[in-house]
Amino acid sequence: MSQRSAPRTVNLVTLGCARNEVDSEELAARLTASGWELTSDGDASVVLVNTCGFIQAAKQESIDELLAAAESGAKVAAVGCLAERYGAELAGELPEAQVLSFDDYGEIGTRLDDVLAGRRRPAHVARDRRTLLPITPADRQPATPATPGASATPASYPSTVVDPAAPWTGPGGGVFRRRLSGGVVAPLKIASGCDRRCSFCAIPSFRGAFVSRRPPEILAEARWLAASNVRELVLVSENSTSYGKDLGNLRLLEEVLPDLAATEGIERVRISYLQPAELRPGLIEVIASTPGVAPYFDLSFQHASGRVLRAMRRFGDRERFIALLDQIRDRSPEAGVRSNFIVGFPGETAEDLTELELFLSHAGLDAIGIFGYSDEDGTEAASLPGQLDQAQISRRVEEFAALADELMAQRAESRLGETLDVLIEEAADDGLPGRYLGRAAHQAPEVDGVTTVVSPVPLAAGDMVRAVVTDSEGVDLIADVKLR
Repeated sequence: MSQRSAPRTVNLVTLGCARNEVDSEELAARLTASGWELTSDGDASVVLVNTCGFIQAAKQESIDELLAAAESGAKVAAVGCLAERYGAELAGELPEAQVLSFDDYGEIGTRLDDVLAGRRRPAHVARDRRTLLPITPADRQPATPATPGASATPASYPSTVVDPAAPWTGPGGGVFRRRLSGGVVAPLKIASGCDRRCSFCAIPSFRGAFVSRRPPEILAEARWLAASNVRELVLVSENSTSYGKDLGNLRLLEEVLPDLAATEGIERVRISYLQPAELRPGLIEVIASTPGVAPYFDLSFQHASGRVLRAMRRFGDRERFIALLDQIRDRSPEAGVRSNFIVGFPGETAEDLTELELFLSHAGLDAIGIFGYSDEDGTEAASLPGQLDQAQISRRVEEFAALADELMAQRAESRLGETLDVLIEEAADDGLPGRYLGRAAHQAPEVDGVTTVVSPVPLAAGDMVRAVVTDSEGVDLIADVKLR
């Protein structure tokens, strides 16, 4: 078959976080509008890999996926964070793939036509995307560059959805999003980019400065997702607590959350990626008390030693973080809290680890992620003194991961007897009748535990049920449905 007559079929592979999932659904809508057929089988003429470039393990997974796609005989293209971050450098080391930039997303159909025809375009030269926007947040909105989730939306938005299975397109012809998977839970991006300067993180350099999406866009997308049988919205961004600062209203998230929760068909709204340094009392109040908003706090602590946190260019210490958690639980005693932590940061001492252990032991977190520090190109931390060898870092990861498992299991056990609102996602596959898998308010999809609901009556995906916790298995819970 000649390249001219080759079918325009594409297998879109998504790696990384929920933000990447939304980006892929934007790409999918644009590809569909360009006449490309999406397929998940091995016969696609092009494999488009939406890569992750966050940490070394994620980078390697992205490279492995690109190489595997090339071995299938398909044409291969790379987009996403790894492609944006390294550009021509990645293209030189990986000639099997065409490397595309965020700037190519608006013309992704045409770019894949080039890939299919063997027309190799010069890969972009990576640059610091923070320089593409004004330093002052209030000056950014009119100048928004090509940024996934922030630049593709036209000025008007549909108030109703005729065909939820079709890509969401605006009356002006703009393409928004096409869902790539079913399910009753979906991410909804509220912003892109980050203005923080954490010494270990390269994300702002390739994701760019912080840009909020306007409330009408977010609310319209929420209605579209609800019409697609979504029942829980997970709000995602690089830093959700900054939402609205470039729109002149730092309290905008507090105003938007109740409107999102009131969207017809939406049972629950969950917000992720909260910065402790920016978590205002008013936002805590709205999250903890608004009907339909999950009392769930995804807090990016990263460590508990004030000395290490200062080296990370972050806020806080053990005492301040405990005080913040006390403030949350004073308002919502059963609130769910999750966080991630880095061990092995340059200069981390035994005293620093003791501070972290004391914090974890007293914090009562529902979900704890432990990651080993790794140098990231272009970050301040990579040149700090006191670098630890990989064997030391691995030992610390192993020690704290074991502690985290124990503490999470204790926290789950402490919920015995609680009555939870559980969103049913699917029937359990354990072969036992009347058992369903769902998530309570303190359990975010993918990253936290699940609740197995035992019910004497049939349940369906999307049902929100009240259930009493009767047992726990590690971080997971077992609960009996409460019949009205």
